[in-house]
Amino acid sequence: MDTSPFLVAFATLFATVGVADIAFIFAALTKDNTPAERRLSATRGVVIALVILIFFAFLGNAILDVFGITIPALRTAGGVLLLLIAIDMVFARHSGGTGTTHEEEDEARKAQDISVFPLAMPLLAGPGAISAVILLATGARTDGDFWLVIAALVLVLGLAWITLLVAMPIQRMLGLTGLSVVSRVVGILLAALAVQFVFDGIRTSGLLGN
Repeated sequence: MDTSPFLVAFATLFATVGVADIAFIFAALTKDNTPAERRLSATRGVVIALVILIFFAFLGNAILDVFGITIPALRTAGGVLLLLIAIDMVFARHSGGTGTTHEEEDEARKAQDISVFPLAMPLLAGPGAISAVILLATGARTDGDFWLVIAALVLVLGLAWITLLVAMPIQRMLGLTGLSVVSRVVGILLAALAVQFVFDGIRTSGLLGN
């Protein structure tokens, strides 16, 4: 792929982390909290999610080796998973790929501290984000590309943190329609990236010959 590794990583992680979607969920889960409590939950949740995703970024290759999974297989499978997430985003369907399920949200409302569950995982570091991080990190051709992926991850979670801090104003400003438009646009871009991942995985697998 000729596209900048940073831009690919940023677009993929922006979509799979769900930066455009978390404002409504966080605002709903913390509607009875004080601004200080919301700020503490947002900060703790983002830091925990960052640790989880960086863990998978650095140990992705080792995890694949343990299970005997090849990079082409991961790229193809990751592309399929990201495509399913993109389809959900474009058609505004709710799934557990980039956030919480309805059952998880019900459980979270009963919990006093939401920073670990469901904010850090699965809302920020969900299965889609974890798969994307492993896919991007193991697909990095050079050490420089790998650190660009890490930089994109830090930037995306930084934006997620800012979004959480201003969740209430964003919810009032954009409304349901505005956030739906943002989510659909990001979903279309993610779908194109997902198909590219599948193409690259099949091409490098050797299934089609030289």
